[in-house]
Amino acid sequence: MATYACNQCGMSVNASCAKCDTPLENGFLSLDDGTEVQISQCPSCEGKIKSPQCCGADMSCEM
Repeated sequence: MATYACNQCGMSVNASCAKCDTPLENGFLSLDDGTEVQISQCPSCEGKIKSPQCCGADMSCEM
C-alpha cells in the first residue's frame, strides 16, 4: 500500500479505495495548461482523488 508522508512534520497516511478496497497508487494528472497535479488513483476501478496534503503541500508517496 502506498504511504503518503509529509516532508515537513512527518505525518503519514495509508490510502485505499473505499469502493473496492484496493491500495491507491501515486500518479499525476496533466492539465490543459501543461501543469501536472499529483493524484492518488485506484488501479482497479480507475477512481482518482487529489493526493493528500499536510502543512500546505502535497504529501510525498513512498511505493
